[in-house]
Amino acid sequence: MRVLLISANRTEVNMRTMPLGLACVAQAAGREGHEVKILDLVQEKDVPGSIASAIADLDPEVIGISIRNIDDQEMRNTRFLFEADNAVVSMVRKLSKAPIVLGGAGYSIYPRAILAASEADIGIEGEGEAVFNVVLERLRNNETLEGLPGVHVKGGGLVAEKVLIRAPDAFPLPDPDLLFTAPCDAGDLWIPVQTRRGCPMRCSYCSTGLIEGTIIRKRSPKSVVEWIAKLKRRGADRLYFTDNTFNLPPSYAMALCRAMACASLKVRWRCILYPYRLDESLVGAMAEVGCSEASIGFESANERVLKEMNKRFRRKDVAETCSLLKRNGIRQMVFLLLGGPCETIESVRESLAFADSLEPEFMRVTIGIRIYPGTALAEQARKEGVIAPDDDLLLPRFYIAPGLDGDEVRELAAIYMAKRPH
Repeated sequence: MRVLLISANRTEVNMRTMPLGLACVAQAAGREGHEVKILDLVQEKDVPGSIASAIADLDPEVIGISIRNIDDQEMRNTRFLFEADNAVVSMVRKLSKAPIVLGGAGYSIYPRAILAASEADIGIEGEGEAVFNVVLERLRNNETLEGLPGVHVKGGGLVAEKVLIRAPDAFPLPDPDLLFTAPCDAGDLWIPVQTRRGCPMRCSYCSTGLIEGTIIRKRSPKSVVEWIAKLKRRGADRLYFTDNTFNLPPSYAMALCRAMACASLKVRWRCILYPYRLDESLVGAMAEVGCSEASIGFESANERVLKEMNKRFRRKDVAETCSLLKRNGIRQMVFLLLGGPCETIESVRESLAFADSLEPEFMRVTIGIRIYPGTALAEQARKEGVIAPDDDLLLPRFYIAPGLDGDEVRELAAIYMAKRPH
């Protein structure tokens, strides 16, 4: 079948976001003999014109649209990004009668609400590589979608509960040409690499478990390194590992670093670290194979707040992690998430002062926590009357601890920002 896959995302923060998940779906569909074209709207200046041209050129029999970001997670002056994505669905509907299939991380958080709010016909909740091919086959044969895991049908609800892919290597990482969908200098981009899916940490506010599950499923280091080598031949030498916890499990992280060292890849890369179970040997191995920057979302320095967020680490673990990184020449991007349960103005001061003492190269402060469905924070927010029992949370809702003055927190953060350009 002729298949057009559209990445609706047009948001760039710090660096260009590339549609890795959509490219994985395209790779899987291409292996089954389907003719697949990707349209990445973040690279298009004339969105309506680009969509019209792509549909006219391919005359697709099925159109898939990936929904990535629902909003910008900012409590003040929130940008509801789904409105623009939904407008893309409407544009496509006016130009084609082909079935429209939605997917992506954002869709997977709100599958029922988004499908009901859009003009799409079908949605795939969770990973799409396997089930999308079956959807294509059923559509080609005019068969029902009954029994397909994670599939939602307009007007019919969920067909069957989603099933996660146990062995990611069953679906190879995509050909680099599927990522570079428009002419560009690969050396100027940070290329996403995902080696693991799922996160077992169950932070009280996080949506990752809803999207990817809570069991870590790993690609073989060999397959990852072979894919990075393909990227390198394409001219890409800057990577960012999108894994939520690059250092967990430590044995896998070390095996990956060793495989990269053996391959002599000579790339520069970033990653996300969980400040727990990290030691000198692993950080040293990371530095040796090109790790130049690590993001650490420790969110708070207050022990009670950390416990409420269901963090496994404590303040001393964060300090030790940052010290390890400094000793090995790895820059740090630290994140604070202020306003959660048990937060007070005193704990805010404590967190800002502690983060400042770490002397990171970059620091991001978020005030107010986006409430996602299915999280412990959502349950607490319902009990406290912050959100209604039937709120599907597609429209952004935020939590800030009862009694905490958000404006006072913002003023305090602004004082720090005024003297610290990082």
